[in-house]
Amino acid sequence: MAFGIVSMTIVPLTSTSSYSSCLSYGRRRPFLLNLSGESSGVRCSNFSRDLSLTTEKLGNGDVMTGGAFDFRKATTSLTERSISTSKKVTLVRHGLSTWNEESRVQGSSDLSVLTQTGVQQAEKCRRALANINFDRCFASPISRAKSTAEVLWQGREEELVFLDSLKEAHLFFLEGMKNVDAKKIYPKEYTTWREDPAKFCVNGVYPLRKIWTTAREAWKEILLSPGENFVVVTHKSILRALVCTALGLGPERFRSIEINNGGISVFKFNESGEAMLQCLNMTAHMYSDHTYLY
Repeated sequence: MAFGIVSMTIVPLTSTSSYSSCLSYGRRRPFLLNLSGESSGVRCSNFSRDLSLTTEKLGNGDVMTGGAFDFRKATTSLTERSISTSKKVTLVRHGLSTWNEESRVQGSSDLSVLTQTGVQQAEKCRRALANINFDRCFASPISRAKSTAEVLWQGREEELVFLDSLKEAHLFFLEGMKNVDAKKIYPKEYTTWREDPAKFCVNGVYPLRKIWTTAREAWKEILLSPGENFVVVTHKSILRALVCTALGLGPERFRSIEINNGGISVFKFNESGEAMLQCLNMTAHMYSDHTYLY
C-alpha cells in the first residue's frame, strides 16, 4: 500500500472569545481555530470538499474547540454541596525567599522573607495577571507569601484575605536547617521527608496528612466565598496539596507536582465543586513580559 503526504491549508479566524489551551492563555496567541462559533475550513489538496470543524456552545455563550464540554463526576466535590456558580481559581507560589536562596528547609517558619529577586518575581506576577478581574485574593499570612500577595494585589480595591489554612506544612526540627546539614544530622528523618514524604512522622504527627486536611479546608473557604474568580498566593507544599486534593490524589503523590517560585496554576470548578486543572506551573511571565488573558 502506498502512502502520500497530504498538504493542508488552515484558514485563520479572529475572535475575542475565551479559549482553553494552556498555550493560548497569553497575550502572544498561537494560531486560533474556530472561535467565532462558525465553521472554519481545513482544506486538503487531495480532497474535493472542505472538512468542517464544529464547536460546542457553553452555558455562558462562549465557544470552545478541543476542550472538555463538561467535567461532572471527573473529581470529587471539594465543597460537599452545590456552589452558587462555576468558579475559577488561580494559584500562585510566592517569590524567591532568603531560605530558598540559602537552601534551607522552610516549613511554617516566618523567618524567611522575600529577597529582592522575590519582590521582582511578585511584580512580574502582578503584571502578568493585571488584565484579569479577580473578585478576591486569598493568601497565607506567613511573610514570604503575604509580601508576594501585597505586591500582586496592588491597585485592587478589595482587601486581601489571609487564611491560616493556606499556611505551609510544619516540619518541626527540620525548619531553618540547611538541607545539607539536615541530611547529616537527621539522615533517617530527612531521607524519609525527601524520598517518602507521606511516611514522614514526628511524635505521631504526619505533616502531609495534616496539610491534606488543611488543603481541603482551604478549598471550602475559597469556593464558598462570594465571587467567581479568585487568586490564591501561598507556598509550595500547600500548593502541592491543593492541586492533589482537587484532583483526588493522596499524599503519596506529593512530589509528583512541581511548582516554581512565581509559578501560576489555574483550576476551574463547576457548580458541584468539582475541579478541572487547566494549567499547571506556568512561568512564561518569569522570563518575558507575558500576560495572561483567561
